[in-house]
Formats: sequence, C-alpha cells, structure tokens
Amino acid sequence: MLIGIDDTDSPAGMCTTYLGAVLIHQLKEAGISVTAQRLIRLNPNVIYKTRGNAAICIEAEGDADEAFRIAAACIEELAEFDEEKTNPGLVVSEKKLPVSFYRQAVTEFCTIEEAESICMAAGARVRKWKNGRGIIGATAAIAAEQADMTWELLTYRDPADKGERSVETDSLFRAEEETFPHTWDTVDIQNNCIVCFPHTPDPVIFGIRGESPEWVKKARGYVCSQKPVMEVIYHTNQGTDAHLLKGAIASLVDGCSYRLTGVVADTPVTGRGGHVSFLLRDPSGVVRCMAYEPTKGFRDIIRSLAPGDEILICGSYKNESINLEKIRIITCPEIVRQRPPLCPTCGKRMKSDGVDKGWKCRRCKTRAEEPEIIREPRMVSPGWYEVPSSARRHLARPLCRGIPPE
Repeated sequence: MLIGIDDTDSPAGMCTTYLGAVLIHQLKEAGISVTAQRLIRLNPNVIYKTRGNAAICIEAEGDADEAFRIAAACIEELAEFDEEKTNPGLVVSEKKLPVSFYRQAVTEFCTIEEAESICMAAGARVRKWKNGRGIIGATAAIAAEQADMTWELLTYRDPADKGERSVETDSLFRAEEETFPHTWDTVDIQNNCIVCFPHTPDPVIFGIRGESPEWVKKARGYVCSQKPVMEVIYHTNQGTDAHLLKGAIASLVDGCSYRLTGVVADTPVTGRGGHVSFLLRDPSGVVRCMAYEPTKGFRDIIRSLAPGDEILICGSYKNESINLEKIRIITCPEIVRQRPPLCPTCGKRMKSDGVDKGWKCRRCKTRAEEPEIIREPRMVSPGWYEVPSSARRHLARPLCRGIPPE
C-alpha cells in the first residue's frame, strides 16, 4: 500500500516529515512492514502552502485498513489544527496513482475535486480534516515518479522543544568539506552561513541532502548536535528541477516555474533594496527578470549581462516577473562602442561633420574618416551560474549535480 499525507504543519510548529517518522515507527510496532518513504516537494508558488509545500508517501505491506486507522490517529494527535491554513489530508491506496497528477502538482495547480476523483477511481481510502486541501499533496506524493531523485537525512527533536537548536557550526562546515559535491546545501560557503536547519520552531534539528543514503549518512557522521529523538532518510525530488516547465514568454502562467531561452534586451539595473533586474526577449515577447537581494553575489553576474547576450534562465513567474534561480550564459559578445576620435594635432575630441562626412576638429580643422573604437572586456563568460545555497529553493537543482538537462 501507499500512504500519502500532507498539510499537517504550520509556521508555529510541527513538520509533515516528522509526523511521517512517527508514523513509520507506529506502523512497524503494529506489524506493518515499511519498505520505503518519500519526501515530495510540490509547486513552490502555491499560495495555500504552510511552509515548504512538502508531502510524504510511505510504502508499506500489511493490513490497509489498520494502516489507515493508525495514520489518521497520528494526524489527529500531531497536526497543527489551530492554524487556519493547516488542512490535513490522508490517502491510503493499494494502487499506484497516475503520475500525471504528480507532474501537475509539482509544475502547476490542482484542485481538491481532482484529487478526490483520482482517489475514487483507484478505490483509495481518503480522510480530510477541515477543508481537506491536504489530500492534493497526499495524492501527488503517492503518484510521484521520476528518474532523477535525491536523498535527505533528517534529524528531529521533541516537538515540545521550541528553543534554539544546539548544533556545532564547525562540524557542519566539516561535513560539507568532507562530502561535497556528493552532499550539498549543508552550509553556504560563499556567505559563511548555515543552510541545513530551519529557523521556525518545528521538530527538525538539521537535514543533510545528497546523492545517496551512504553519502548523507557519511556527512551526518561529522555533525555534532543535541541528541535527536528520531532520524529518518527520505527519497526525495529535491534538487532535481522537477518544477520547471519549458516555455515561451507570451505563454507564461503566474505561479509556474520555467526554463526559458532569450536575449538580454536592456542593461541590468540595481533598484531599491539591492534587487537587480533586466528585460529578457524571445520571439514571443518580453519579460522582466529579477535577482533579489538574498541571492547576494549572484546579482553581480546579472549586473554583468549586456544587451544582446543570449541566455537561458530558470525561475518562477510571479507578478509579471521571473524570480531567477540560475542562468546559463550562451553567448556574451565583446562590447564594442564608438566615439569621436581625438585630433592628432591639438588633442581635442573631434565632432561629426555630418552623416557619412567623417569627423572634424573645430579648433584646427583637421579631419578624420574613422571613429575611435573602444572594446570593453566582459566580466562574465559562457557557462552556468546559480544563486548561493542560502537562497536556493528545495526543488532547484544545484550545479554541483552536473549540467542541468535541457
């Protein structure tokens, strides 16, 4: 059977992955064999999400009715029902659900009615709390399937402990040093900060993301922290770019994320708050692209772009602009400018003598036929560039995993 759960947390506490870890323990105690567990991130732009828009799926073997009862009781005990935006959903299915629903949920938007229809067609057991929006994520987590997957090891404290986490900073940097690029986003080396634990009062102490269970366990071995009450390793779609669609500027849909190729249409400008923006043009239209202040040094790459550069951009389209996650500079030609030549006789800058009439010194009447050519060196070269670890979204594929497929 496949057990899907979503929407049990809130900004004030709890974590759906923690609830999943507790449920795994309870299922095993009841004699139900757990064979796998997945952490599935869905469309990061959904306005109804409580935090990171993560759902879980537990694969198990045993009595489905008993598993459904245990899972429902676990949700009723641990979910943040007092939070207005928390609307848990539970699905237990003995059949695999259509992967098309997962793809819709990770790249676009789904409705409660669509999830209910899919579950009904599969004969799945469904339970909704409050408005039941969580069954969308629960259904999508069960339906999730893709070739490229990663892993995350998560450690947990008692949910009643809402104070500061006790983790030795040096040990996290050591874990990154010893296991990168096989693990990533433990720390942000560029900006000297920690990435791998949340700043909300939830049960997660820290998480290690990587390419295999062996690598995340190796990195975890370097970390010194308070003693966890539980640890679990999830198979996940994090770091895979699963949310990106290929698209054209004229057909962008608000709240979706895209991979677009175009030409820089103007000189990037730094606006209020340190945000950097420029216009991107493709044959269908023009759109504004944004590198916000939290992307730190990535903004210097964006500032170095020039009109005419051909680039590929990845990011989310919201409020008529694209929030950049990474870019590929395809071509960045040398910038060539012209200006009036200097007079070889008196050293003054010449003036144009009219269209196609060359240049003339107003002081000594010396003439010249050609302007002065200025070649400006570029501060960037073709290649991929990404935001720092501290600004990366869960689903965005880091460049340490190799060149993103196009």
